Amino acid sequence: MERVVLDTNVYVSHLLAPVGLPARIFSHWRALAFQLIVSPAILAEVRHTLGYARIRRKYAITDAMVERLIDLLEHDAILVSGSADVAGAIPDDPDDEEILACAVDGRADLIVSGDRHLLALGAFRGIPILSPRDFLARFPERPL
Repeated sequence: MERVVLDTNVYVSHLLAPVGLPARIFSHWRALAFQLIVSPAILAEVRHTLGYARIRRKYAITDAMVERLIDLLEHDAILVSGSADVAGAIPDDPDDEEILACAVDGRADLIVSGDRHLLALGAFRGIPILSPRDFLARFPERPL
């Protein structure tokens, strides 16, 4: 089974819009189509991003919703340290390097991201980086 790292933007988009590409990716994970790999840094960034006041106001995101997502990831995904040395891999946005570190530590088969800096890499240390749309194209249909 493939091991996949999702960028923070996929988790955030899934919670903000429960239909659409990120929600379909999440549904495939819940249907056991792939193994999800996360790190403490990714979980912290998800929590931080979903804590922005403008997001909370616009999308009616609650603490309970965020904590349910984090709890689900902590218990059902594979948690790795995300401490691999990837410094300098993305000079224009070093914050994105936490995704790469998670993928390296988790021996990921691929990374899914909507972030232009990550997508521009195409691959990192042999790990392909796909857009959500390209990742979903690998699945013949929606999960039940």
